[in-house]
Amino acid sequence: MSIFTHDEFDGHEEVAFCYDGASGLRAIIAIHDTTLGPALGGCRMWPYADEAAALTDVLRLSKGMSYKSALAGLALGGGKSVIIGDGRKMKSEALFRAMGRFVESMGGRYIAAEDVGVGVTDVQQMAKETDHVAGIPEKGSGDPSPATAYGVFVALETAVALHYGRSDLKGCRVAIQGLGAVGYQLAERLAAAGAELLVSDIHPEPVARAVEVLGARAVAPEAIYSQAADVFAPCALGAVLNDATIPQLKAEVIVGSANNQLAEPRHGQLLAAAGKLYAPDYLVNAGGVINISHEVIGGSGGPAYERARAFSHVARIGATLREVVRLAEAEQIPSSEAADRLAERRLRAGAKDSSVAA
Repeated sequence: MSIFTHDEFDGHEEVAFCYDGASGLRAIIAIHDTTLGPALGGCRMWPYADEAAALTDVLRLSKGMSYKSALAGLALGGGKSVIIGDGRKMKSEALFRAMGRFVESMGGRYIAAEDVGVGVTDVQQMAKETDHVAGIPEKGSGDPSPATAYGVFVALETAVALHYGRSDLKGCRVAIQGLGAVGYQLAERLAAAGAELLVSDIHPEPVARAVEVLGARAVAPEAIYSQAADVFAPCALGAVLNDATIPQLKAEVIVGSANNQLAEPRHGQLLAAAGKLYAPDYLVNAGGVINISHEVIGGSGGPAYERARAFSHVARIGATLREVVRLAEAEQIPSSEAADRLAERRLRAGAKDSSVAA
């Protein structure tokens, strides 16, 4: 299994393979870039088909975190970790404490938080072995999913205003793929704003809850792409925008919380060519890391974490999306490429500042 010649390798600073026989832990930690600060990124637990699939995911996710923090104007770098295993069957205190020890071994270059399959309680178990975790009540900000969902909601409002010229979301039809912690909270905000919801998930329980509580309409997972909706909101796993799904999309706006939604960069071009507004995923879902950044800053001698100030920062996602769309229009490029260019400019500026300071 190659690293340096891997398709998703992008100058990553460090990739660590972690194994603990006693707990059954098999994990990978990837640090992409620490130009702007320590690499902050969630720890994901997923039953990957094999180690190669886990490596591909962690390389892509860690790079996305670098771009996410840069685009959000944070003094943080990009990293990510993945645990290979079924989070519904394999969790234990021993496993997460072992993960915490591996995080500790990175010497503060990587800060872990929750992600798909890993909750606040799990991160609290890691915290018994390392201080380099975030997003738990003891640190101040707690569960980052409310901030992530709020950021997605702000981005969705902004995208609908830009593309459809609408001043609100009343009657706006939104097809949500995935009702995990973020997807369901997004659905709650959208329902409160008067949107019509079409929802799908591989697990029936959250779908039934959304139907009963939010008045949503249930859709089979394989049919969510082709719904007659105004907005498609991918809030599950990545690579869902691909050659098979893009032709099915009737929605003209795509805004969701999932990471790495484009299977390949060229799919951003396909969406643009089809006249669809794609809100780049790592811009849209930055609310959680923005929220946690206020906790990290407080722990470094800065002002203590305040939810109102953190959420006010999250709300700037809308302004950043407008900046990305303006750049895309000015340079006649897809919004996905415009976001990359803006993030890369900020990374280069950070590297230049660091070299001058040195």
